[in-house]
Amino acid sequence: MTFADLGVDQDMVDALAQKNITEPFPIQEQTIPLALTGQDIIGQAKTGTGKTLGFGLPLLQRIGVDPGPGVRALIVVPTRELATQVAEDIEVAASNRKISVAMIYGGKAYEGQIDQLQAGAQVVVGTPGRLIDLINKRILDLSHVQEMVLDEADKMLDLGFLSDIEKLFSKAPAVRHTMLFSATMPGPIVALARRFMSRPIHIRASAPDEGLTQANIKHVIYRAHALDKDEVISRILQANGRGKTIIFMRTKRAAAKLLEELRDRGFPAVAVHGDLNQEQRERAMSAFKAGKKEIMIATDVAARGIDVNDVTHVINHTIPDDPETYLHRAGRTGRAGKTGIAVTFVDWEDLHKWALINRTLEFGQPEPVETYSSSEHLFTDLDIPAGTKGRIVAPKPEIAPSEHRTSEGQPRTRSRNRRRTRGGASRPQGSSPAAEKTSPESAPGTGTHDGQGPGHSDGNSAPRRRNRRRTPRAD
Repeated sequence: MTFADLGVDQDMVDALAQKNITEPFPIQEQTIPLALTGQDIIGQAKTGTGKTLGFGLPLLQRIGVDPGPGVRALIVVPTRELATQVAEDIEVAASNRKISVAMIYGGKAYEGQIDQLQAGAQVVVGTPGRLIDLINKRILDLSHVQEMVLDEADKMLDLGFLSDIEKLFSKAPAVRHTMLFSATMPGPIVALARRFMSRPIHIRASAPDEGLTQANIKHVIYRAHALDKDEVISRILQANGRGKTIIFMRTKRAAAKLLEELRDRGFPAVAVHGDLNQEQRERAMSAFKAGKKEIMIATDVAARGIDVNDVTHVINHTIPDDPETYLHRAGRTGRAGKTGIAVTFVDWEDLHKWALINRTLEFGQPEPVETYSSSEHLFTDLDIPAGTKGRIVAPKPEIAPSEHRTSEGQPRTRSRNRRRTRGGASRPQGSSPAAEKTSPESAPGTGTHDGQGPGHSDGNSAPRRRNRRRTPRAD
């Protein structure tokens, strides 16, 4: 089966072929023929199943090769990262057409996004909050939208975007083609579909490699000490065949701390978490996808939208809360038929979480193996060269508090050879105030400590006259 067999126009088939995308995934085979006819669709599918092209190709084909300026298609997504990923895929498919794609999301300046809309972008990919904001400012006009897509609707429900989605529907024409995709189907999403869709067909799609997922991924579970985790991770990052690696963290603070630690050890790492601004997150994501940085440290929310096929290792610094999150994390590796390794650390207080995941996913590993950075099985399990240490560069020298840096960034130490006296004169280092008092150069002729009279001179200095207090003369 090819995309041409599904009825996709040849210019888009050629555009995908240039990116070595030639065979459709199962969800694409099911959705594309129906969507091309204008059938409303509810697709139940997870991230990574190929659903972007499943709705993107019909959407582009239905608005035409040269639709003219103005928004004709709206794709609503829950996060900025997913907006970027979807927009990139749509741009690839539309590269042979006179169609421009605008990304609209918060955390970035309005000016560039407004410029895209005013330039006549026909496809808009955005998050609900910023879309509503631009509608209220009368900058975004949805009155001519023909195609509308909700991607990861359940996640938008979790983030509290339901009222925004309803408002977006109310601003679009009543007669339109609508597609909704969601990993789960909670009641509010079902109600939303019934209210705003016209006799939709429900398609439940599997992942491209579902059924091979467990075989493609090696799951390694360790009970590791919290203070030794960084050392264990540093050894894993030197395993033979280790490529792009994602390390999942529970909190933003922990992610930032691990990033600093790994960089100090010499590993090329970036982080994606909520404390970074949008530009920093995009820069980190681009560096990871391009292979400039092979290690990404991420929290669960920030990791949504990461769609990279050559991730070899996933490391769970802390165990996920539930089996679904575990599968989502582990599913970042072992994609497109490739093999992958998922390493999970289980703390003592989280053993009950592992018991649930182990029972639900039937791993058959009720007791995680107690593991330290020096454990022999760590090296054999993950093909780490013998003798590997947790650092690939020498530690940076510590700078003493009295040091500061020059304009060139080099440490400069404040001179300690001479010290100032209370009166402002300098004295050699190591000399004491008492010694100064007996020094003929510093206080000659005092004569009170050695039995010598006032005005005494040792020949090295002139005698100094003692100042006497005058007594007023009575008249």
